[in-house]
Amino acid sequence: MADRTAQVERNTNETKIRVAINLDGSGKSRLATGIGFFDHMLDQIARHGLIDLDIQCEGDLHIDGHHTVEDVGITLGQAVALAVGDKTGITRYGHSYVPLDEALSRVVVDFSGRPGLHQHIPFTSGMVGTLDTQLVYEFFQGFVNHALCTLHIDNLKGVNAHHQAETVFKAFGRALRMALTPDPRSAGVIPSTKGSL
Repeated sequence: MADRTAQVERNTNETKIRVAINLDGSGKSRLATGIGFFDHMLDQIARHGLIDLDIQCEGDLHIDGHHTVEDVGITLGQAVALAVGDKTGITRYGHSYVPLDEALSRVVVDFSGRPGLHQHIPFTSGMVGTLDTQLVYEFFQGFVNHALCTLHIDNLKGVNAHHQAETVFKAFGRALRMALTPDPRSAGVIPSTKGSL
């Protein structure tokens, strides 16, 4: 399988973002979004997805975190789409359950070429650090719209909002890792009866 890396820059009046990604990495990350807890969550994606991830963002945090979080999701989605290419030989589907103390989350992804997000996370707090928990949805919505995948996220249990978020992002990383892993039984084959994704 060809080298699965990509670099994307996205500059608007609200954010300036650079993302570099290696889908076949070792989980290394270099992250600077200006929102500490968000960087911690992006690190979970890298570490548990075994994706090398470099995300640098300068956003209008004097307003709030919305543009930063959403636009990082968009740019990361664009980078993943570029790196994965036409999806020849990938597993396509991925899923993961991840616990953290009292919290448990399930994430299921399909690199179908059709963007869709179905998320149920009953956060017990509106903020974790300086991250507004409402923005978790905006991050994943931006991601699926540009990575062109279907994503189902369910926090099944949880009392601590930090734990709820962390189980979601860890499970997302694990599900990505499964879906994007080359399937040796389908080498050279696009995993769809349509012949394209």
